[in-house]
Amino acid sequence: MTSNYGCDVYIEASGSPKSVEQGLFATRKAGRFVEFSVFSGPTTVDWTIIGDTKELDIYGAHCSGDTGYIDAISLLASGTLPIDRIVTHHLPLGETVEGINMVLKGVQSVKVAIDPTLRREEE
Repeated sequence: MTSNYGCDVYIEASGSPKSVEQGLFATRKAGRFVEFSVFSGPTTVDWTIIGDTKELDIYGAHCSGDTGYIDAISLLASGTLPIDRIVTHHLPLGETVEGINMVLKGVQSVKVAIDPTLRREEE
């Protein structure tokens, strides 16, 4: 995908330890790794990749606050949140670029969900 160059920025948001490992390998030398998820337990990585081998910038981000998830789940469970008006499109993985463009334009979408189990219409 990057001709063995690596990505400039890798955003890990799955909460999977394997994704952390994959992200460290996928990020280019002097690239940026952003951890934006919640893990169910400790995650171990080879720190030589981060400092010695690739000299990566590591950032942590999380913006749900102390009660963010509880509040969001309560809103979803109660039906108060009009989720069908928030997630306006569900697209297959092959249409990710189109989905990003839709969100950037901000005209016909609010949130676009990418679902790898969906298939393109022409398939």
